[in-house]
Amino acid sequence: MQKKVIITCAVTGAIHTPSMSPHLPVTPDDIVKAAVEAAEAGAAILHLHARDPETGKPDQTPEAFARFLPRIKQSVSAAINITTGGSPYMQVTERVRPAQVFQPEVASLNMGSMNFGLFPMLNRYQTFTHEWERQALENSRDLVFRNTFSDIEFILRSCRENRTRFEFECYDIGHLYTLAHFLDRGLVEAPLFVQSVFGILGGIGPHPEDVAHMKRTADRLFGDSYRWSVLGAGRNQMRVAAIGAAMGANVRVGLEDSLWIGAGRLARSNAEQVRQARQILEGLGLEIATPDEARQILSLKGGDQVAF
Repeated sequence: MQKKVIITCAVTGAIHTPSMSPHLPVTPDDIVKAAVEAAEAGAAILHLHARDPETGKPDQTPEAFARFLPRIKQSVSAAINITTGGSPYMQVTERVRPAQVFQPEVASLNMGSMNFGLFPMLNRYQTFTHEWERQALENSRDLVFRNTFSDIEFILRSCRENRTRFEFECYDIGHLYTLAHFLDRGLVEAPLFVQSVFGILGGIGPHPEDVAHMKRTADRLFGDSYRWSVLGAGRNQMRVAAIGAAMGANVRVGLEDSLWIGAGRLARSNAEQVRQARQILEGLGLEIATPDEARQILSLKGGDQVAF
């Protein structure tokens, strides 16, 4: 399995707003179509958020997820990953509810509180369809995305009996040490799926030395007890994917993380990004993991053990 690389596709997220791209999935139908196309293009894991279909605002209610989760599961064999990050403006009890209710194979989990600066995007985008879009970006000047030790433990314990495993999102080196703390306490177990996030203002940067530093630290803390994945925000997406893959990483792409497919060119779909990532990986002589191979690599419980 050493040459098998897992592609995760993060279909819509909570960072980008509808006015930024006409291709960003917003409605349940949009999300289903985007997820199915991404899986067919080679994504073994689908990382999912929900949105209000009228305004595109992030919606973390179980009812919002119920509009598309069963339809995606019935259409593809990819493992489904439900966010517990939701939006940085949400409380942890709100953020964890979909994972509690639907008991997915995978849920994301942010491993530390951090400044989460989205306001530089106001330099690029001047006109917005919905007022919440501008407010969300502007308010991020004074935004701390809260993920305290208590919050993290709450999410871990809330999902423990469901046998949901986690995509541990690590935006900086200290987040790896926080994960090691929970491993020492026995609240998480190997193999850890560590998702290193590069290029968010407030977190670690996207320089190749940053990528190498993240891997060196994870290797030292976790040895062979973790499976590494990388994502680069915005224009760093494919460059970080290539750097990480050359160092043995799995990769994550998708319109949650970047709206682009090249310099000045909007990606027309999540599948387009998955195909480009696949070309990079196969050009390095790597093989793309199927959903069942991804389940084996990450010790997932199987799609027949979820509650949707």
